[in-house]
Amino acid sequence: MRSIKGLDFTGKRALVRVDFNVPINEEGKITDDTRIRAALPTINTILENNGSVVLMSHLGRPKNGPEDKFSLNQLVDHLSSLINKDVKFANDCIGDEAVKLTSSLQKGEVVLLENLRFHNEEKAGDRTFAEQLSKHGDIYINDAFGTAHRAHASTAIIADFFPNDKYFGILLENEILNIDKVLKSPQSPTLAVVGGAKVSSKITIIENLLETVDDLIIGGGMAYTFIKAQGGKIGASLVEDDYLETAKGIMNKATEKGVNIHLPSDTIVADKFDAAANTQEQKIDQIEDGWMGLDIGKESIDAFRSVILNSKTILWNGPMGVFEMEKFQKGTVLVAEAIAESTQNGAFSLVGGGDSVAAVNQFNLSDQVSYVSTGGGAMLEYLEGKVLPGIQAIRS
Repeated sequence: MRSIKGLDFTGKRALVRVDFNVPINEEGKITDDTRIRAALPTINTILENNGSVVLMSHLGRPKNGPEDKFSLNQLVDHLSSLINKDVKFANDCIGDEAVKLTSSLQKGEVVLLENLRFHNEEKAGDRTFAEQLSKHGDIYINDAFGTAHRAHASTAIIADFFPNDKYFGILLENEILNIDKVLKSPQSPTLAVVGGAKVSSKITIIENLLETVDDLIIGGGMAYTFIKAQGGKIGASLVEDDYLETAKGIMNKATEKGVNIHLPSDTIVADKFDAAANTQEQKIDQIEDGWMGLDIGKESIDAFRSVILNSKTILWNGPMGVFEMEKFQKGTVLVAEAIAESTQNGAFSLVGGGDSVAAVNQFNLSDQVSYVSTGGGAMLEYLEGKVLPGIQAIRS
């Protein structure tokens, strides 16, 4: 692992790719600074070891060059308050003026470059653009797990210009170490709890996890495709008919691998997809026409809880139901609480994927699990077994 821990940054400018793609409201205020705070350990480590810091990131999806609403200048005051230091700002991420600013940096100073995606060359992985960015630093550090699956100029190509001076930031290092605890060195029994709407979006992940786990819990909307594949009646529940054979294949492969698949046995059904819908509890394979399953039932919760509390390594990706509506969040809440309880009992738990992270944050459980991943798409691709360009670039 090419870690920055223990490095001496004296006289060095550290060019750090961070993920500051944070939500900003119409008044220009940051509504969630989680991603900025996640980069603080790396920034502070460089400053504490006598270096200077040049930060680069994207923000949003600008279409045609600079747009005020996507300017990283909006982050300067908040970042300054977080590190208790005035942050300088470069009005562009390349060019003579920006290089002049970063070249004159003194020990302990911090500069934030303007949005990388104001240049189309960033997403195109343009080599000349990457070389221009490289002029801002003596050392390159990638601390942006959320974009590690993209072969962009600032996440992958730029590393070529720092053959002996490229490193993982503390956040990215922690992401790799914690996901690898599940994929490469899990303690048995190992459990994956996979939910969410569609089987199609999770097939590769499930197939890869079958090589690692002892137990697999399947919940959320995707469960109804598995139930229908076994001949169950699912009423108006979400289903992917094109993936019924795929679901059967996953079940068969699990049997071959000795993996126990746990499907819901009961469900909370509604007569419409609405917070004010009429609801009742039914067997999941006996849902009446006109009713749709939107959460798991009590019997399923009890069964899943038992499996979770018996596990030593737990991955959770995807909710058990439509947890955004209070009527249909009980399954997700109680599964999350069971994972937290198992963690307190000594299990290692990793939570990742947008909805799962949102759920543990909403239910105030994020500090009761072992690790919450910051990278949605990047984590999913890593779980699928794909090589992430941003990680490979540092390792190679």
